[in-house]
Amino acid sequence: MHATDLFLLNCEEVRRRSIMVWKAIPDDMLHWKPDKTAITCAETIRHLLQGEFLFHQVLVGRGGKALIGLHNPFEGREFQSVDDEIAFAQPYREQFLAYIKGVDINDLNSVQIDLQDEGGYRRPLGDMLLRIPYHEAIHTGQLLNYMRTMGVDRPQIWD
Repeated sequence: MHATDLFLLNCEEVRRRSIMVWKAIPDDMLHWKPDKTAITCAETIRHLLQGEFLFHQVLVGRGGKALIGLHNPFEGREFQSVDDEIAFAQPYREQFLAYIKGVDINDLNSVQIDLQDEGGYRRPLGDMLLRIPYHEAIHTGQLLNYMRTMGVDRPQIWD
């Protein structure tokens, strides 16, 4: 197994589990949030799908400057349903996964992604490829906590 295969497996497994959680949230609870300053379940799902698109652009452009003037297809789009969000994001997901498949193993350490202006760090491409699904996994845990607080049955994601 090549390093890029492991990155792909990690992305696919995190997303598979995320979708299990997203689809287990009752439709009437998608706009629930635990307090005034939190984001809703729907906003969290959108944040993750949009975030993957934006992270992909950052990787391609090797830094945050790639976002300047970028058309964000998620911006201003009304949340309809979990299935609609997943379907809308799928072409962007496929582009992201194709990008990972095309990464040269030597680039994992040599290519630097510069986010110093945006987040204060500069990291190798391989590090960034691990951060993206980690970000999603953290928010999936957040949604599981939301579901516990709402009193909603949580899916068994550890299969």
